[in-house]
Amino acid sequence: MKPITTLYQLLLSALADFRRDKVRTILTSLGIMIGVMSVVMLIALGIGLRNYIQNQFSSLGANLIMVLPGSGFGGGGSGAGFGPGGLIGGVQFDTKDVTTVQRVANIKYVVPVFMTSSLIESENEKKSGYVMAANEQFFQLMNSKVLTGRLFEKTDLNNRSKSGVLGYILAQDLFTNAEDALGKTVRIEGVRIKVIGVNQKTGDNEQDHSLVIPYTTAFDSIDPQKTFFALYLGVSSADMVKQVTADVKTALEKRYKPDKFSVTEQSQLLSSINQIFAIINLVLVAIGSISLVVGGIGIMNIMYATVTERTREVGIRRAIGATKRDILLHFLVEAVVLSVLGGALGLLLAAGIILIVRIWFPMALDLMAVIIAFGVSSAIGIFFGVFPAKKAADLSPIDAIRYE
Repeated sequence: MKPITTLYQLLLSALADFRRDKVRTILTSLGIMIGVMSVVMLIALGIGLRNYIQNQFSSLGANLIMVLPGSGFGGGGSGAGFGPGGLIGGVQFDTKDVTTVQRVANIKYVVPVFMTSSLIESENEKKSGYVMAANEQFFQLMNSKVLTGRLFEKTDLNNRSKSGVLGYILAQDLFTNAEDALGKTVRIEGVRIKVIGVNQKTGDNEQDHSLVIPYTTAFDSIDPQKTFFALYLGVSSADMVKQVTADVKTALEKRYKPDKFSVTEQSQLLSSINQIFAIINLVLVAIGSISLVVGGIGIMNIMYATVTERTREVGIRRAIGATKRDILLHFLVEAVVLSVLGGALGLLLAAGIILIVRIWFPMALDLMAVIIAFGVSSAIGIFFGVFPAKKAADLSPIDAIRYE
């Protein structure tokens, strides 16, 4: 008999056995289904986080350079860490550094930024948010689009105007309707700020929950030390990024030691982010694989019980000519079909959830995740199906027929 015909008959026999006990089949496949769904969902989540961060950077264009204290985002060095309160370690930039960097050729924007988390109050509401102090070029560099009102200008910076621009979600939280915030007053640490504009929703958590004010205004209130946690630079041409990076380093090294600050290109940040998420994905897959192993053990237990229940059937098959190999293949195929069935259901369920979630978050179904899901589920069926299948094949025909 041809191998293909034999396999086809084994598959038909396995499916017929499953139809006889549908509840057991579903419950046995459930462990693999949950495991495969977990692995696919976790990989999709990791890809989604990476896509989200890349989208945020790409919205700034490819010509962004960040000057940060210490080692910045690179790790090591001074141990600088990023957070709403700023960067810790290394130097503290000031207006003298801003002037120094502005002298470097081929830089279109120089944006000094001070940021802190704060309680922001309207007449009727209090909400936690971010206060960003910057110059008027901040909005051009971040590609901000105004929903209503206007963005602050250089005259506001020079006059230390107590005015600011609200992020969309913060404006909604404080005034219910974001557009109603225009012309109203908010308070940060006792300082009254007039809302002169509201930005459109960006999808970036910090920008959408922020109040942006002139950095000169912050000098009189939340930033009395008159320092910045970072300098953001927009370069006029992508071809000039590496040259500008080198020139900025040279300029600042006249005042600071090289290990006290870092100048990082956007491409370097994205490369570091991709490396981090590659490791995160491996960890997530390892965590999800625990569910697959548990599901495999469940299949082994059920198949082992099935062998015991069908001992007389095995004896009869052996008595009418079935070989050990035939019995081994029969139970092994059943275990593999159960695993693949569970894997397919888990994959379909994960795909459905991903399609729904990606409306709000850029999760993605990865081809490698699909291959891993089916490959691992099949391998688990074979691995955990061998022991019960071998037990069935090794049964003595006479003893099996006499089994009660």
